Amino acid sequence: MVYDVIIVGGSYSGISAGLQLARARRKVLVIDAGQRRNRFAHSSHGFLGQDGRNPGTIVSEARVQLLAYPTVEWLSQPAIQARADVGGYVITAANGEQFAAWHLILATGVVDELPEVPGLSERWGQRVFHCPYCHGYELDGEPIGVLAASPMAIHQALMLPDWGPTTLFLNEILEPDADQVAKLARRGVAVEREPVLSVVGEQADVTIASGRVIKLAGLFTQPRTRMGSPLAAQLGCEFEAGPTGEFIKVDAMRQTSVRGVFACGDAAIAAGNVAIAVGDGARTGGAAHQSLIFR
Repeated sequence: MVYDVIIVGGSYSGISAGLQLARARRKVLVIDAGQRRNRFAHSSHGFLGQDGRNPGTIVSEARVQLLAYPTVEWLSQPAIQARADVGGYVITAANGEQFAAWHLILATGVVDELPEVPGLSERWGQRVFHCPYCHGYELDGEPIGVLAASPMAIHQALMLPDWGPTTLFLNEILEPDADQVAKLARRGVAVEREPVLSVVGEQADVTIASGRVIKLAGLFTQPRTRMGSPLAAQLGCEFEAGPTGEFIKVDAMRQTSVRGVFACGDAAIAAGNVAIAVGDGARTGGAAHQSLIFR
């Protein structure tokens, strides 16, 4: 059997792309390894109609809705290999099965690589975050920290005072220039130069080199990201440099540099959230359908 489209990645953008194709009565296979990027978070915010809901519940219900369409199939396996075939593509799953399709949509996401600070990873998605729009409001205006891991820390620190009193921990990663120091001062951001030793306590309290503990309701940082799957590289897709790492280069129709291969969601957007991923998936599903018609 040759599917019209195989979607690799069954999270928000992948399911959204699949829904457009299912409603066009196209044969779709979703291959998903079950590793959502936001699986550590208890609630999702900023997504119209779903604000405050558990992110796992949102995606589970979306999957049920997608699979109600008779032309859609789902395989819960990692996709480990992709190759071009005559007129289309072949995907190999971890269990050895192979599947062919005319088009591919890569909704494979990214993996976050956090700074190596004791106590940070255990609080990821609960008291340690990267997106203030997703989690800042719930900190109730209490003290917030920004742990520098890249030059993006300045941008993050300038944003966060809208959500609470903010301290920027330079952690020997960067040194603001005079203009940045002035902007931070205007925003009321405190700058802490002592290195961070650990994150402790029930929330996200920071212990610095002198032994002092700074009480915080939450801590933001800038994880590096890497591709969640090798498939784009295997297919020869071009990449672009983003503020946190590489992402798949796509055109206005969400097609990669490889004809018939599309990408959406965090793998193809330099920064995003659930709402953006869903919208991007919808665009990509529609574009892939039109490409099937006019190829």
